[in-house]
Amino acid sequence: MGANVTDRLSDALKVALRGVGIEPPDDLLWEVPREEAHGDYATNVAMVLAKSVRRQPRQVAELIRQHFPGIPEVARVEVAGPGFLNIFLAPDWCALALGEILEAGDTYGRSDRGGARRVQIEFVSANPTGPLVVVNARAAAVGDSLGRILAAQGYQVFREYYVNDAGNQVQTLARSLEIRIRQQLGETVELPEEAYPGEYLVDLAKEYLATAGPAVLEWPQAESLERLGRFAVERITAEQRRVLSAYGVEFDGWFSERRLRESGEAARVLERLRERGYVYEAEGAVWFRSTAFGDDKDRVLVKSDGEPTYFVNDIAYHVNKIGRGFERVIDLYGPDHHGHVPRMQAALQALGYPEGILDVLIVQLVSLLREGQPVRMSKRMGEFVTMEELIGEVGRDAARFTFLTRRHDSPLDFDLEVVTRQTAENPVYYVQYAHARISSIFQHLRERKLPVPDWRRVDLLRLNLPEEQSLIKRLLQFPHVVEGAARALEPHRIAYYLQELAGLFHPYYNRHRVISNDLALTNARLALVSGVAQVVRQGLDLLGASAPEKM
Repeated sequence: MGANVTDRLSDALKVALRGVGIEPPDDLLWEVPREEAHGDYATNVAMVLAKSVRRQPRQVAELIRQHFPGIPEVARVEVAGPGFLNIFLAPDWCALALGEILEAGDTYGRSDRGGARRVQIEFVSANPTGPLVVVNARAAAVGDSLGRILAAQGYQVFREYYVNDAGNQVQTLARSLEIRIRQQLGETVELPEEAYPGEYLVDLAKEYLATAGPAVLEWPQAESLERLGRFAVERITAEQRRVLSAYGVEFDGWFSERRLRESGEAARVLERLRERGYVYEAEGAVWFRSTAFGDDKDRVLVKSDGEPTYFVNDIAYHVNKIGRGFERVIDLYGPDHHGHVPRMQAALQALGYPEGILDVLIVQLVSLLREGQPVRMSKRMGEFVTMEELIGEVGRDAARFTFLTRRHDSPLDFDLEVVTRQTAENPVYYVQYAHARISSIFQHLRERKLPVPDWRRVDLLRLNLPEEQSLIKRLLQFPHVVEGAARALEPHRIAYYLQELAGLFHPYYNRHRVISNDLALTNARLALVSGVAQVVRQGLDLLGASAPEKM
């Protein structure tokens, strides 16, 4: 799309650099200054290049400024501080660029930068031992939104859920269900301390008895636990899938750990590591020499009892991912898995995969509040608040947007009272209300049977108020923001941007009439608010939230 400002500025900057005999770097990064006095865009390229060209940064910046080509987008270029280049956009060009935004429609902000590279995102992946909880809702919002953003930048995105349907937790689940079944049959039996205590297992026990009866209790224990474990995992996973779907999250694949174990892939990975010299035996166990890649200590692959560790199975899973043709693998982990990151990256390097093929995002915990006070108990589960209860209370849009108002690696206070208020304190309401207000303007036109103007014939130069210029400049930043969110794997950047855009729109709407007796001005302002609605709608969609026409 022609109005992607940073692309145009980068092209001009390359011309200026080559004009002074400097080869431009592969990546030219732009930022939006916080203060208007520092321009509309700024770059530190002069400081980056100064050492290699053996000049002072300000000297390099001044040379670039002098050779910066005259282009209609730019009113002036200034050198500031230690060598920043500050770019000031031309007001007339900004006004006319609104037409390009409207012409682009829903493709605005999208690009082919990803080059159709195949990217796999694995997220949520909660153990199938109980309902999804609030922190899973945050991971789902981050992972799904990240997938939407990467897809908008031209990547082929595959969303995957890893079902931990093997190992000790499934055995514990099966034993817990067995006890609940016995209790339903009138036996006096207590749950052991390590069992899963949630009431959801009472419901599962009733369902099992209704469909299969009590015969399972008479089978050999190994067979009984196998049958009960598979039943519980199947039902709980189906519930997780249902809740995620209601949240707007659909996975392209659900990958079974049990099938991975049965495939023998872990043994093959172990042999590959052994062949490459990164496996040794000590204390009766098999170890991975992860310290060779910067880990703080070596890690056990096979325990002394011959049981493979979770780690070796996880290595096999990631090898499986890469073997399926994914060029980039992104994992979302909870904070309790922070230490797992360096060892996994070390294992992939040891196997010969390129550094950087795996990105790991740590999704921090959520503190659930009501009017500032902690919410500790679920109405039904007793010991935790489920994701389904959260969605039921605040709604899908409010939940998803609120989770994305902060970086994923920062703890989040989620106040149930705030996110259900219809006030500016509620960020999702504030953003969605901007779209609803603009929709009401066009509904007013339809009711009065007034035509919506052809944007190509509107005199956009009438948009010369400072507030109008600020709104257009913010709209022009949208492709840059989406690209930055994809590059940094930070969906919260979109949420920040939308709040700032709404923060510019609402005061403008309150202060200036869109529809007036001046037809040319009316049409220009209709074009402006249509552009705002379009970008708000697209931004909300990238976050998995709706853009209502009425509120």
